[in-house]
Amino acid sequence: MTKRIMFTGGSGKAGRHVVKYLVDQGYQVLNLDTKPLDNPAVRTLITDITDSGQVFNALSSYMGLHEFDPSLRPQPVDAVVHFAAIPRIMLTPDNEVFRINAMGTYNVIEAAAKLGIKKVIIASSETTYGLVFANEPRDPVHFPLEEDYPVDPMDSYALSKVVNEKTAQAFALRTGMDIYALRIGNVIEPHEYELFPKWFADPGFRKRITWSYIDARDLGQITKLAIEKDGLGFEVFNAANDETSSDLPTAELLERFYPGVPVKRELGEFEGLLSNRKAREVLGFKEEHSWRKYVKQD
Repeated sequence: MTKRIMFTGGSGKAGRHVVKYLVDQGYQVLNLDTKPLDNPAVRTLITDITDSGQVFNALSSYMGLHEFDPSLRPQPVDAVVHFAAIPRIMLTPDNEVFRINAMGTYNVIEAAAKLGIKKVIIASSETTYGLVFANEPRDPVHFPLEEDYPVDPMDSYALSKVVNEKTAQAFALRTGMDIYALRIGNVIEPHEYELFPKWFADPGFRKRITWSYIDARDLGQITKLAIEKDGLGFEVFNAANDETSSDLPTAELLERFYPGVPVKRELGEFEGLLSNRKAREVLGFKEEHSWRKYVKQD
């Protein structure tokens, strides 16, 4: 049976690839966004996630493509995927980043809960680990960055994502819903692999994100796996590819850019420091789009 997915933020950089992946896998998707999505298989319902009434109405709407369809009655929703957000700092004032992201997520999860939708996937962020948008470069408590790390960000964007995770946990405890938060790494679209040689030449450039990345199509796979994995309650998963986005061995990156930071376990030669081990072991994620498939090396 076709799964029906309400997807917020499907017109964004990550969202449009994940929506396409889900549609290609046979899912029916309604995109809730403030901008249209250029995908003929998906209708966009213009929705402001900071307006709880709009969100409640949108999540209980008809999902089909055309107003002349034989029936316009809403059908049960299998899951909500919530990607809509201000995507980083320095785009709007800090208080707006926090307000939109925190209240938007609250509105989406609350509406899903009250409508009886049992599965919600939310987009969290690698920034929760506190390195990416720190005022000055800082060292982590340890490597690798895994889901039990004591998150301690200082910026408004990452703070909103930490609050969103706590909101998700509260609703999961309250309702028994499954709500999974994906701490998404730096999203790479297919055309962006042309940037990798420039990053290889300046390995310090991506230090703040610990050289992490997630291919947008692999993010689609992780999202699908999360939709299909039931019974976990509230969980957090890093969404990252297997290796770093550097051509240097991980040990060399650590020695050059994070000397003295404790390493909790043995790492593979090029293993990513934003670890996807939990996604692989619990969800069954198997990377399909390593940068090595697309970037020529000397």
